[in-house]
Amino acid sequence: MTAPDWPVLRSYDADHLDRISLPLGGIGTGTVGLGGRGDLRDFEIGNRPAKGFQPGTAFFAVRAQADGQAPQALAVEGPLPTSAYEGAFGSPTPHHGLPRFRRCRFDAAYPLGQVRLSDDDFPLEVVLQGFNPFVLTDVATSSLPVAVLRHRLTNRSSLPVRATVAASMSNVVGANGTEAATGRNTNELRTADGLAGIVMTAPDLPARSEAAGSVAIALVLDGATTPSHRTAWADLSWGGGLLDFWDDLLQDGRLDERTGAADRPVASLASEVLLAPGETRDVTFLLTWCFPHRRAWRSEDHGGIDQGEYSDEVVGNAYALAHPDPWRTAVDLVPRLADLEAATVASVRAVVETDAPTEVREAALFNLSTLRSPTVFQTAEGEYYGWEGVGDRQGSCYGTCTHVWGYEFATSLLFADVARSFRRTQFLRCTDERGLMSFRTGLPAEKSQSWRLAAADGQMACVVHLYLDWMLGGDRALLEELWPGARRALEFCWVEGGWDADRDGVMEGVQHNTMDVEYYGPNPQMGSWYLAALCAAEELARVVGEEDFADECRRLFTSGSRWLDEHLFNGDYYRHEVRPVPAGGTIAEGLRHRSMGSSDTEDPDLQLADGCLVDQLVGQYAADVVGLGPLLDPGHVATALAAVHRRNFRHGFTHHANHMRSFVLGEESGVLMCTYDPGRRPTRPFPYFTEVMTGFEYTAATGLLQVGAVEEGLEIVRAVRDRYDGARRNPFDEAECGRHYARAMASWSAFAAWNDIRYSAPTATLTVGDRPGRGRSFWSTGAAFGTWEPGGADTSLGTLTVVHGELPLDRLVVDGIAYPYEGVSLGGGSAWTVPPAAARA
Repeated sequence: MTAPDWPVLRSYDADHLDRISLPLGGIGTGTVGLGGRGDLRDFEIGNRPAKGFQPGTAFFAVRAQADGQAPQALAVEGPLPTSAYEGAFGSPTPHHGLPRFRRCRFDAAYPLGQVRLSDDDFPLEVVLQGFNPFVLTDVATSSLPVAVLRHRLTNRSSLPVRATVAASMSNVVGANGTEAATGRNTNELRTADGLAGIVMTAPDLPARSEAAGSVAIALVLDGATTPSHRTAWADLSWGGGLLDFWDDLLQDGRLDERTGAADRPVASLASEVLLAPGETRDVTFLLTWCFPHRRAWRSEDHGGIDQGEYSDEVVGNAYALAHPDPWRTAVDLVPRLADLEAATVASVRAVVETDAPTEVREAALFNLSTLRSPTVFQTAEGEYYGWEGVGDRQGSCYGTCTHVWGYEFATSLLFADVARSFRRTQFLRCTDERGLMSFRTGLPAEKSQSWRLAAADGQMACVVHLYLDWMLGGDRALLEELWPGARRALEFCWVEGGWDADRDGVMEGVQHNTMDVEYYGPNPQMGSWYLAALCAAEELARVVGEEDFADECRRLFTSGSRWLDEHLFNGDYYRHEVRPVPAGGTIAEGLRHRSMGSSDTEDPDLQLADGCLVDQLVGQYAADVVGLGPLLDPGHVATALAAVHRRNFRHGFTHHANHMRSFVLGEESGVLMCTYDPGRRPTRPFPYFTEVMTGFEYTAATGLLQVGAVEEGLEIVRAVRDRYDGARRNPFDEAECGRHYARAMASWSAFAAWNDIRYSAPTATLTVGDRPGRGRSFWSTGAAFGTWEPGGADTSLGTLTVVHGELPLDRLVVDGIAYPYEGVSLGGGSAWTVPPAAARA
């Protein structure tokens, strides 16, 4: 197939490759990692996180023979890092003894990864291109269980070169990094028009085993490629199987069948091509899979915050119902592959080719990999769920945790179907008749309310997210279905002994929150979330005709906003007024965890108190993202955010004392969670005050961008991405309480703030704000996306382009002026160039 040129957002040189693992796979399907030097790692397709796990054999090799010269063969990988040299029996790295390319570079613009390999002693340059279909707002296309691995070969010699690319992999079925069973593992050759492949199965595995399923490795045939294969390697001792394979490949560039009785037979699939001097040819492989038996997370309260255990109940995978046969998946993909790649590249270009600073684009785009990681899945019944993050072998903190997922708005802005599934679960399944929303969702669905603990910040965040989903989609039926639960969730604030029992717009009660403790008394973090939820609920109540409730929300908002500004703002930032609960005081059921927070309500520890908190204005951040407007005095907000940057941003952590987890070390830079003036720190503050975590950093950075403190906001984003540089950390895996942490997708909010384009589905209006830059910008509605390109004063106001999806449009507002659109909607691939003299609405 003819492939488009791929955009590159970030290049990693030879010193910054070791930690790179770009996850390839669909939303909810699991992934395989493309390593920075071209290795395949992190096979996480068997329903479990599996960092570092790979089949016993999994590599590509390339053979080249120029006319009249001896053949050569290399693994399609760059040099091993020196950290891989030492082991008790030599290097512990898989395939360590194979010859490799001397030079390697990795170019990336997620989900597009390109491993560029060259060697002066080898006649071919090779670019290993890995991607999976990823079209923003198109959930089905972005949920295909496939990794596309294309080898672009360029003959840099003056002679014709006959080349072969070979893929080899053990039958991995039955192994997922946790399980390691076999069950008559079998490799079978399959062919179809334009495709040759090997299907791996294990029919004798126990029914409903997590690692039971099937895998296919397929070779795309273009008429000029000559395939060969073997379904097994020879059963030879002392490494003889690998030696036999290598000799066979070198001999004539074609693989001959072997027989073997290994429990996990190794399959190889190869393609031979002829390249003229200077010619470039592609050899493309597809890796597809199906592992249907996902287990539910263990949902009951079993103590601690590392909720990563699994039950015996199988909830299944929606992708396995849609794509039950990996071979059929590959066959169906071949005729669509060029279009899928073009659509993926168009999605990436829409982000990459905006005028946002590189660090903002990179943080936004690369963290979308979390949606494809083991963090997110879709059960067989069709609903989406997410861990907070994942450990190396299990999930980390189950339940689509509201106070973590509440920070990120990328899901609503880019994949409406996923966001609406979250909202259905939150308001229809997790919210009880009192309005208590279990902030961790249980599985299966009948256990949704098993957690029985409410998080003040997460519960308010869900109301704010519902408002955004309404504005983006305008789905009146969905709103009316969810609104009763949303109203109860807000009214829960007012129960006796609750968060705002006296109904003055201020949360004074015991507030469990994302710091995994309870705050006692008014504080800006929960207070601003509450104000944002009151604003959102007011707007939604008016939509459904509940004017009295809307007026009450407005009254509480006005009262609470005034109180926070008068009593919590200390002239520099917003502080926490600790209010103990006296003996005999009422604390509503469901507000305190039995072991996480303070055990003494009369003299609580683990409080924020007088600290300057990184996300003290998280509610204002969210309100600006969704378009609710100011919650507090804008001058106070700007001053407090400046204080966060001045007080909490630090260059160098070599001398920093941190009693908890370290996500920043040495001379790196980052934003501390909280700082205290001398003598003002509680003896035992909330647990994470000495840490640095990227999701919170992005929240602060976005807040700074929202108030016009551009350089300060960019400095924070740049510091985060400098830490995830490929040498020290994986650029596609920002961690907090687990890898691929959901809160890190708050990075998309910084990109949205820079673009400053909002859509109102109820009025079919797209509004372009007053942006820092005046070049091309990006917009999205969760169901469509595209770009806005300002025009010249004499040519046009600008051009509105829809890259994908359907944009219902009545008017476009630019610089406060409304321009009517004469049609009903703009479809994908269409554009509207607005003349400078367009009439006002």
